[in-house]
Amino acid sequence: MSRSPSSVSRIAGLSPVKAGVNLAIRAAARVAESSPAPDPASSQANQLRRLLSKARATRFGRDHGFESILRVRSDEGLVSAFRRAVPLRTYEQLWDDYLAASFPTLRDVTWPGMIPYFALTSGTTQGATKYIPVSREMLASNRNAAWAMVRAFMAHRPDSRLFRGKIFFLGGTTDLETPAPGVRQGDLSAIASLEVHEAIRPYTFPPVELAHETDWDRKLTRLVDDSRSEPITLISGVPSWLLMFFERLLGRTGKATVAEAWPTLEVVVHGGLKFDPYRASFDRILGGDHIALQETYPCSEGFVAFGDRRTGLLRPLLGNGLFLEFVPVDELDNPEPTRHWLGDVQAGINYAIVLSTCAGMWAHVVGDTVRFESLRPPLLSFTGRTKYTLSAFGEHLISEEIEGAMASAAEETGSVVLEWHAGPVFEGALGHHRLLVEFSRPPADLEAFRIALDADLSRRNADYAAHRTEGVGLPMPSVVAVRPGGFADWMRSKGKLGGQHKVPRMDGGGLLTSELVEFFRGSGAVSAELAAGPVPAPPG
Repeated sequence: MSRSPSSVSRIAGLSPVKAGVNLAIRAAARVAESSPAPDPASSQANQLRRLLSKARATRFGRDHGFESILRVRSDEGLVSAFRRAVPLRTYEQLWDDYLAASFPTLRDVTWPGMIPYFALTSGTTQGATKYIPVSREMLASNRNAAWAMVRAFMAHRPDSRLFRGKIFFLGGTTDLETPAPGVRQGDLSAIASLEVHEAIRPYTFPPVELAHETDWDRKLTRLVDDSRSEPITLISGVPSWLLMFFERLLGRTGKATVAEAWPTLEVVVHGGLKFDPYRASFDRILGGDHIALQETYPCSEGFVAFGDRRTGLLRPLLGNGLFLEFVPVDELDNPEPTRHWLGDVQAGINYAIVLSTCAGMWAHVVGDTVRFESLRPPLLSFTGRTKYTLSAFGEHLISEEIEGAMASAAEETGSVVLEWHAGPVFEGALGHHRLLVEFSRPPADLEAFRIALDADLSRRNADYAAHRTEGVGLPMPSVVAVRPGGFADWMRSKGKLGGQHKVPRMDGGGLLTSELVEFFRGSGAVSAELAAGPVPAPPG
């Protein structure tokens, strides 16, 4: 049943009002971007102090002596005291220690008051569902982060008409469950959609009734058809689902590029996955230099960073409800790993990111990895997931290295990669890697693609190169080329199609890799296969 717009919504949607709003936001954007940036370390220390002060009377705050920590005056002393008092915790540890006993009615447990929402996520199709607390303060933090990103974009595009049109959120269903009175849970995009103020709705798409559609395929078709007549100026989503949507948009409109189908489009906001393997596909399908690509780094625990227009790197949000810590990935399993913050991080190191948030996630190991490329100002790259590693044979490959090798091999062979997955196969004297690759434009020679990828991995990773060249016996990976839509079909079979769900990139044990191969073979989705390459001969 469709909703009638309120009087506020009708007035906000009038063309003169939208024109005035657009001008006002452009002016505010110029002022905000020209203001001097705060000192990163001081800003983060102040943020930590505010979080501790707010939560000191909660059960978690009392257990960890927040009152005592707050007596420390210096920034470095405050951070050190916090580290001593609050150990790192994974989600599972925080759940067992604090959340499970009171769920779903968390009142004054790790954050003051009642937690009104839980964002349901498993990150990928692997693992059990996680219930991430979303407080009122976190909702405000996410809104502020989105506005900061929009202001930064408009400051660098003075002629932007972003708010003369509509902003399209390609998210999951907005159908939320109610596990307890006053508490709702579901996809984070559903929570955000529900919280949109009536005055903002004329600037957004899709309408509420369409956002409630639970069948992803039916929803995708309706989104395409209904958006064709809308002045879409911004669209945001996970890269893989954006590409799926764009392909369907072009199929339904008969246009050659998104720029032709949506002439008002200014920016595509993407996040949730490393973008390198998708870049060529987006360049091809967008078809307009005026359409900007804007990277973001949001996660269910909080909006961490967004792409800096000058450098293309990620700019962390410093005073927006999150205190950021960074642990060297190779120390993560140590009993007492080194914890860094913006006062002492170093460039060039692969860090696991740790968040303390305005929703009561304290020293939480999120599972993402980043690397600082600059310290003044702090700018970083998203490098992957802590669990996305392949070291079944001692090769120590990380997702960033395989992402980069995929992109390099695709460029060298003139192919376009849509999705991929990598895992080990344990057979023969040692075993090998298996790569499952979905191409939108396959290489003319799959063997050339494999050779290029293998060579690039050897350049990026010395351990991999040693295992390939020093007679250890690791052959070139086997490759399974997957027809377009193959991974989407598998996600559909798991009930994980669309929204924020992502294909799991790597499988350290090989069971998921085997499951995927069986599914693709059984569904006729395999277009070509290469067995593992020859085992390298021992050196002379």
